[in-house]
Amino acid sequence: MVSILDPAISTKIRKMQGRVRWQHPLIQRAHIDQTRLQIEDTSPAQEAFSFLVIGDSGSGPHPDHHPQRRIARRMVPHLEDCSFLLHTGDVVYQVGSSEQYPANFIAPYRDWLVGGEQPQHIAYDAMVFRHPFLPVLGNHDYYNLPALYGWLIRASKPLRRWLGNLEPNVGWHGSYDGDAFARAFLDYLKGVPAAQLPQHLQTHYTVPTDTGYCLRYRPGQFTRLPNRYYQFRHGDIDFFALDSSTFNAPAPSASEDYRRQLQRRRQAVHHQRQQVLEEAAQLHRQGETVAERWDDLQAKLEQFDEVLLDLEKQLPPPDASPPQALHVDWQQLEWLAQRLIASWRTPTVRGRVLYFHHPPYVSEVTKWHQGQTLAVRQHLRWVLDRVAVAVSPSPSGQPLVDLVLCGHAHCFEYLRTVETGHGDAHLNWIVCGGSGLSLRRQRPEGADLYEGNHLVAKSQLFVGLTGHRSERRRPYSFLRIDVQPGHPPKFVVRPYISERYHQQWQDYGLAQLVL
Repeated sequence: MVSILDPAISTKIRKMQGRVRWQHPLIQRAHIDQTRLQIEDTSPAQEAFSFLVIGDSGSGPHPDHHPQRRIARRMVPHLEDCSFLLHTGDVVYQVGSSEQYPANFIAPYRDWLVGGEQPQHIAYDAMVFRHPFLPVLGNHDYYNLPALYGWLIRASKPLRRWLGNLEPNVGWHGSYDGDAFARAFLDYLKGVPAAQLPQHLQTHYTVPTDTGYCLRYRPGQFTRLPNRYYQFRHGDIDFFALDSSTFNAPAPSASEDYRRQLQRRRQAVHHQRQQVLEEAAQLHRQGETVAERWDDLQAKLEQFDEVLLDLEKQLPPPDASPPQALHVDWQQLEWLAQRLIASWRTPTVRGRVLYFHHPPYVSEVTKWHQGQTLAVRQHLRWVLDRVAVAVSPSPSGQPLVDLVLCGHAHCFEYLRTVETGHGDAHLNWIVCGGSGLSLRRQRPEGADLYEGNHLVAKSQLFVGLTGHRSERRRPYSFLRIDVQPGHPPKFVVRPYISERYHQQWQDYGLAQLVL
């Protein structure tokens, strides 16, 4: 049984729109664009700037070490000369619950927060960032718990400890369909009294753009995001933040043969999951106390739950109507296509960066074969194919998008697509999902990614879990990206690693990538 629930895409869209009062009459009359953001910067605008990237970070402290806090502390020296931080999703685990924010977000990232000297006094829905922190939603930020599941977990805690069972990384409740993330990071207009809404809009939506007035992000004062997907411009580079959890649903299997393959795989995963539980019980009986071994087993359980959830989406009951896969966030995809085209038609814009959670290309062992990976790839291709028709040929030979940043896979990886036959050909793809939670391995098939017999991408660099048992190496990571002046720009990617090995830390950097 899968212990987590992913809301239907239609539910995610509807509830998130309600939280920001999407297209409210007052917003429309004020000519406000709810998908644009302007970061207030007191320094002169320059083409050369830097930013940080992390993802899949939202774990609490481990029994004897804290990977997330280790990475956060290593980023602190970069704060003064980096303009902002992008987070590729899964801000807190396991189910995006508000009760997990104090330990799994506020405490680790206290250096970013006003009042961070006393993080225990900061409410998750009242955070103000001293340094811009710009996340997108991950799948775990949307997850819910089945009815009564959280209560049963808490009620059975003493018994499970006595039996040696693993502790589920959940509390009393889930995210309430992403509500915790919305209250933590978005301009939660649903909570603004109707009488105060006009003044709120007049105060915070003050930046004129060619698409309407947009929200002003003021570090240290007001640090809210306008929507679950949005655009901002910095150093003449357009950044597009997306919510891939609303266009990631895999199509239900139409082939009976493939459906039977999926059913056999689901049965095998259930069996593997049970073996992990039995191993945990055996370690408990033997008095095993190595915390990292217990972390590994917990990570495997969470991995199996995620795989099972992906399989369940491809194996809906025969009478399920309508399938969730029919609910695709076309409004967001159409928005992205039109905004990319407009970006290309703006002479002063030097480049374009996308960032979102689910990677369309990845060689991490659990992700390449997921139905969600294929769904996101197909929908992004639909967007980029439209952009290619509108702006082709590029006057500079520049790719449609200079850089794509994702998370979801618990590793650092740099890939390049080859000739795919679509607008996503010959692009740079970076997966930054190894910033705090358990790490995973590269798939045994290797670095070349195929669709059928057609090579579509090659992994250029993969940093993830290696070794076995006591020889495991856990290289957690974050990125610093330096944007160089010029048109088109160059992006210098600097991966920083904090590796856990033999219960000790080693910090180092990898050779820079010039993209």
